[in-house]
Amino acid sequence: MPLPRRLLPLLLLAGLLLLPAGAAEAKAKTANVLVGVGDQQAEMFANPLYRALGLKRTRYFVRWDAIDHPDALARADAFVDAARDARVQVLMHVSTNNFEPEKARLPSVATYRAKVGALIARYRPRGVREWGVWNEANHRTQPTFDNPKRAAQFYLTMRALCPGCKIVALDLLYRLNIRPWLATWLKALPLRERNRTLTVGIHQYTDPNEHETTATRTTIRLVREQVRHTRFWLTETGGLAYVRLAGTQKVQRTCSLSRQATATTRAFSVARAFDRDLERMYTYSWTGTDCTGFDAGLVNGDGSARPALKAFATALKGFRR
Repeated sequence: MPLPRRLLPLLLLAGLLLLPAGAAEAKAKTANVLVGVGDQQAEMFANPLYRALGLKRTRYFVRWDAIDHPDALARADAFVDAARDARVQVLMHVSTNNFEPEKARLPSVATYRAKVGALIARYRPRGVREWGVWNEANHRTQPTFDNPKRAAQFYLTMRALCPGCKIVALDLLYRLNIRPWLATWLKALPLRERNRTLTVGIHQYTDPNEHETTATRTTIRLVREQVRHTRFWLTETGGLAYVRLAGTQKVQRTCSLSRQATATTRAFSVARAFDRDLERMYTYSWTGTDCTGFDAGLVNGDGSARPALKAFATALKGFRR
């Protein structure tokens, strides 16, 4: 008797998870890093391939003024509600409202307090207790790029808005500006806040995709030079199938799913190499774009598995969830 179609994805992933790992991996201890997958599509939670992984964490970035934009708010509502139904914890990361370099408006502290405060009031009752102050704050697509002082003020504001929440105080994309940018950010904090343990997010696509560890290692070192107590989360990492965006320095100009799978395995290798420093790792993303713009999806646009999903499922066995 032929199997029902709805069972095929589950059987496929079960087969992936049962594949024997290499001898070295089999002997390795479980890395002390919690793993999640970030995405922008609520449909992820209903995909049997996702559900079979048993993941408990995800990340979603939301424009800071989403409360004023019904479409953006509806998408965030759908994502948060689907995550809650799937018992998956959401890290909600505040971001720009325009990714075109130097085009986004930087909100005042009062505006941030009002707009982000409204988002926290909306989603905290729905179970969102983890927030990121500002996504990739030191990147030129973000309006905080040339105003680290304002980014620090946003952190203080979010702490006041969400007492008891876990907060990614600072989220950095590996760039040469980290040291001076961070120094200015810290000067804007009261001394008592500088002595607090801060959670710092790192985006380091270059490491898994260029077979390096430079971005992770250097970011951790530069932050620890200036911040006494830190915990680090890889808030974005993963294998790139394709990326061709304005301003991108290292460009994957041809779509390659096999290359992406190799880079996905490397992402876990980097996390394992720094598991004394890292608490979490969020791969981005679940849903592919069929090799248009930016594509790091573990599945195709139609939800079917890519080779990167097999790489992810195999490596996940050596990590926490």
